[in-house]
Amino acid sequence: MKDMIRNEFIRGTFQVECFGDKAKRHGHVDILDKGCRRWSCQGGGKEEDNRFVDIVKEDLPRMERQILMQNQMRERQMAMQIAWSREFLKYFGSFFAVATVGLTAGAIKRKNPGMLAPIIPLSFIFAYQMDSAYGTLIYRMRGEAENIMETENDRLQLPQGTPTFESIEKARRAKSSLSAFLEK
Repeated sequence: MKDMIRNEFIRGTFQVECFGDKAKRHGHVDILDKGCRRWSCQGGGKEEDNRFVDIVKEDLPRMERQILMQNQMRERQMAMQIAWSREFLKYFGSFFAVATVGLTAGAIKRKNPGMLAPIIPLSFIFAYQMDSAYGTLIYRMRGEAENIMETENDRLQLPQGTPTFESIEKARRAKSSLSAFLEK
């Protein structure tokens, strides 16, 4: 729902009309009884074919702008995530340094090496944050994601498959009849 609202906002900002609506308005889409779409050119002449090509050519720059804008938003979000990791590393690094010095001093003073035990898990967290902020973690994650998409595509499938118009309408009707029942 959030994506649909965002896409509607983007379409309004760039005055981009849904391709299907535009094609239907120009007579290139016939709606069949079961809601399926069939591309057609009424009359079948060369003029109708050219009109369809003109619509596609007109929409390409808008679609390219939309893709570029979405990519810029993704890049900005990733930059913010990396910046957050770097900022967190400053605070955690300071805590780690103070804790290490304090635990080491306490272990020496009390002659108890067991006091150094918390340094081990803290060092793993510090190493992870360091890798996340300045290391190659993002590249390894991207490579693993690409590997999963190529070799383990079945793990990416949604439960009960991709939502369809019918399943969404069924859920909407059930919700509206339930709310009507509760209001009585």
